[in-house]
Amino acid sequence: MPLDLATLLSQPLVAFTVEIDNEYAHRTTHRTTQQRRMGGVNRGPWLTSFAMYANCLQFIGEAPVPVRDLEKLARSSTNLDGMRRWGYIKLSPPPEKANSKRPNEDWMVELTPAGRMSRESWRPLPEVIEQRWRDRFGTDELSSLRAVLTEVNAGLDAAYPDFMPILKYGLFTRGRGPRTERPMPPVSDAPLRTDSPLTALLSRPLCAFAYEFERYSPLSLAISANLLPALDEPGIRNRDLPQRTGVSKESIAMAMGILKKSGLIEIDSGSSKTVRLTPRGLAAQRDALQLFSEVENRWVDHFGKPTIQRLRGVLERLVYKSHDGSPLLLQGLKPYPGTWRASLAEVQTLPRFPMVLHRGGHPDGS
Repeated sequence: MPLDLATLLSQPLVAFTVEIDNEYAHRTTHRTTQQRRMGGVNRGPWLTSFAMYANCLQFIGEAPVPVRDLEKLARSSTNLDGMRRWGYIKLSPPPEKANSKRPNEDWMVELTPAGRMSRESWRPLPEVIEQRWRDRFGTDELSSLRAVLTEVNAGLDAAYPDFMPILKYGLFTRGRGPRTERPMPPVSDAPLRTDSPLTALLSRPLCAFAYEFERYSPLSLAISANLLPALDEPGIRNRDLPQRTGVSKESIAMAMGILKKSGLIEIDSGSSKTVRLTPRGLAAQRDALQLFSEVENRWVDHFGKPTIQRLRGVLERLVYKSHDGSPLLLQGLKPYPGTWRASLAEVQTLPRFPMVLHRGGHPDGS
């Protein structure tokens, strides 16, 4: 069965982002829980992810800016409290409200020295990883990918974020309700450049797909793409889900809570913790598959069949291309020795939609 378009956009984006994160972890001085446990060097700010650069650090200059302006530039919120605790930014009340105690959109945000160093360390990495992809997949393939993504982005109805936003309550990409959904500006307000990173070219249409899918779905795209396809009526052990889905056990725990509360799954009380879909869950699984098809068909009508066929073609070549029996997308994910991902199990599958959480912003929910 062909992969849905959201998965085809997601898996290259996740793979590319994990490569960037691994390179940053290799190049910079930082602190992690793993380093502390192993008695290693534990200096610098807490290690964070490309998501925190893409929706926060890159938009802060040398002068303090209001949180409102930062979020307007990023077209996304960020984990400001985390970035403050991790040592990258300072938050302070505006001069006219100096006695304000609770941070809000009027507060000022500025980079710490560590934040400036981090911003400059992140800045060249998308280009570094894209050159590796050109070496791995071929210059013609990457040029074709850029060309068709540029065409699709030009046809979007709004300027979506340049990286996938942190998932909101219920693991939704878009907010649920008039006060929680962030309106997107027109494309003319934030046009893509010829040198825009591949992460932006992939994220904007994927975010657009998620907004459209979630407009009609009672479940988030993150759950519908990552969890529902992995579950069935006979059941699967909960501990096997991270390997099957490619997302972290913490992400799965959050999704399981939502699915159980909705009556879509049952979880055995025994040691195996087998998770199985209820009849309602099986119906939700079928509904999600139908909705994936409906959204893609609307995209065919909007962008034109030739454009979507070209988009599918180049993405499928990236996702399915292999060498010595191993997908090329996975071959760039081997972490550097001593970095935090080196202690994790080898990646065997990629998420079907990024699980960007407040925890750290990594695309697999880690």
